Amino acid sequence: MSILASHTIGFIGGGNMAEAMIRGLVRGGHIAANRIAATGPRRERLDELAATYGIDVSTDNREIAQRCGIVVLAVKPQIMDKVLREIGDRLKSGTLVVSIAAGVDTATIEEAVAEGVRVVRAMPNTPALVGAGATAISAGKLASEADLATAKAMFDAVGITVVLEEIHLDAVTGLSGSGPAYIFLILEALADAGVKVGLSRRNAQRLAAQTVMGSAKMLLETNEHPGQLKDMVTSPGGTAIAGLHTLEEGGLRTTLINAVETATKRSRELGRGGK
Repeated sequence: MSILASHTIGFIGGGNMAEAMIRGLVRGGHIAANRIAATGPRRERLDELAATYGIDVSTDNREIAQRCGIVVLAVKPQIMDKVLREIGDRLKSGTLVVSIAAGVDTATIEEAVAEGVRVVRAMPNTPALVGAGATAISAGKLASEADLATAKAMFDAVGITVVLEEIHLDAVTGLSGSGPAYIFLILEALADAGVKVGLSRRNAQRLAAQTVMGSAKMLLETNEHPGQLKDMVTSPGGTAIAGLHTLEEGGLRTTLINAVETATKRSRELGRGGK
């Protein structure tokens, strides 16, 4: 039986990431739908979640925070202060709070909630919507190994999860949290390139997407260094090395490194209340 089965989980916020987690939890049989609740400002959206997954919904954040043993803060970092002021005194001692707000550290949350509330911070990404997410989690000062195991089980329902020290969470935001946007841009460019050299848009897009997915799966399953896998494709005087030369000439490697670094810095700014 899943370690989540006996819990009650309340999602403060019913956006895409909350829905991805709800879908993985319910359809994967990890917890009964009637043990999950979600809140949000739009009744239409809440009714859609209720109809699709059979969960309880409410527009009352305080009521959900008070009655659920696990509370997931699935809100934008810009409104986290407002949400914490609203629900902080309603969270009971022993409640596990899991935050997926980029840049907001566990200490900030712990200062705003009742004594005895345990906090785990998480950074998932949007491929969780299709069960292929990459999430990193870290424990606040009161969170136990059991709390981490509970949080890990939640995110394992929608992909893979790693446990890290919190100091690394902003870097995770810059890499895997924001990374899907970089990959979609690369996919779009590859598809455009396929069209330029004569392929149909549909075929170019499908071939590009499958190439990225297959390459990622190959790396995960072989656990080889990506450079070694790259060399397997690159024959002397061949097409791949010609293409790689052009990518290096265009600064792709440096640009991607800079993108992750810039996104990491932005995550830290958001955590300090940056707009």
